[in-house]
Formats: sequence, C-alpha cells, structure tokens
Amino acid sequence: MTTPSKTRSPATKTPPRGARLTLSRAALGRPGATVLDRLDLDIAPGEILTVVGPSGCGKSTLLRTLAGLLAVLDGEVTEDGEPITAPRAERALVFQDDALLPWRTVRANVELPLAIKGVPRAERRRRAEAWLERVGLDGHGPKLPHRMSGGQRQRVQLARALASEPRAVLMDEPFGALDAQTRAGMQQLLVDVLRGTGATVVFVTHDVDEALFLGDRVALLGTGRVLDIPKPRERAAHSDPATVALRREVLESLGSITTD
Repeated sequence: MTTPSKTRSPATKTPPRGARLTLSRAALGRPGATVLDRLDLDIAPGEILTVVGPSGCGKSTLLRTLAGLLAVLDGEVTEDGEPITAPRAERALVFQDDALLPWRTVRANVELPLAIKGVPRAERRRRAEAWLERVGLDGHGPKLPHRMSGGQRQRVQLARALASEPRAVLMDEPFGALDAQTRAGMQQLLVDVLRGTGATVVFVTHDVDEALFLGDRVALLGTGRVLDIPKPRERAAHSDPATVALRREVLESLGSITTD
C-alpha cells in the first residue's frame, strides 16, 4: 500500500522575515532634552509604517532610537522583545543625504555592509551587481558617486541598504530632496524592490501623499494616533473617497500639533 505524500496546507504561511519593533511608554531624545515622551508604538513584522509630523516633533529621533544610535531615556524600545541598545546590521538606516563614500565606486558602496559582515568577496560582488540591476543601475558599478544624478545616488543607497538583507529598514525622508517626477519614480521603485523581502519599514516623510501611498499605516507623531491606510501602494487610490477622507484627517491632525 502506498502512503500518500504529505502536502503543505495552503493555509500555512511562512512567518514574516521582518522584525517587530515596539516602543512602550518610551521617552526619546538626549539627556536633559526629551523630544518624545510616553510613546507607545507597535510595528508589525513586514509592515510599512509611514511617520508624519512637523519639523521638531521627533521623527528623526524616533528613527535613530530604533536604529540603536540613541539610547532610550525611559520606558522600552525593543526588537522582537529584546532591548535595542546598539546599532545592528539587520537594521538599515537610509538618509535624505545619500551618505555614499565618494572615494568608493558605486559597486564598492553597495558591497560595504556585506564586507562588514564578512561576506566573501566573490559573493559580495555578485549580490551588489544583482541589487544594482534590481534598482535599474546595471552597468553603473564602476562609476564614482559624483558621476551620478541625485536620483541615481538614492538608488545606490537603496541597493546598499537592502543588499545585506536587513530585517528592518529605517528611512529618514530619503526622497525629500528629489524633484516631483524623480520622487514618484523612487516611491514606485521602493515598492517594487521591497516586494518579497519581508522587511519591516519605518518611513519618515513630510509629504502626506507619499505617506498615504507607501504605508500600511500612518503614525501622526505628536498625537499618539496611528491610522490604517485603506489602499496602500495603489496610485489610483489617490482620489478614492476613503483616501481623500484620511488625507483630510491627517492634514487636520498635523495642523493641531504644536512643537516646542
């Protein structure tokens, strides 16, 4: 008698590869200069959380604390239940300034986090070239950063951040300095390259429309509110009544926030 082969249930899903990031009654800032106080926020594995708020409300402080660059002043900040006390390679930080090393080629910049992790040279090169192709920069590896446009340099930074397969990507207004057309292209590129990575993303922006396009939820920093986005990553949803209503709510909330 033949024993039937076991098949995996269609309902079984592989757990998200992204990290769960949690802040519990957290006070953020520097000693003697608290920027955010009693902050509660739970970011699910694989979620894209966009964060909006006026200048000075603590958006960059939040990212740097999650990255491990700033120590929490009070309360808890954790990754998968473990306190975040220092930077780790599995949490990549992406800035508005591309922060590329000008003396290294584009490919060498992408390889840098892999070299730090001890990945063998041949594998580093293979992965760097694969990511450059994925962000539309195939063949640009030998160039130096100053030979590239602002949008291209941000593509390099994105490739560098994702090449090491981080479990969380923390993005601080990465497209803020780009023109409108390039910015829209980078938003779509981000959506495309994140697909399938499972990474958790925290994306800070001043642009409400960008926040509502990219995010699964949007956090209104300074109000304690986190709102679901009805149709994330759908361009056509811009004029959807639910999105229009949410946009109005976000703008009204931002107008009510005051900063010191």
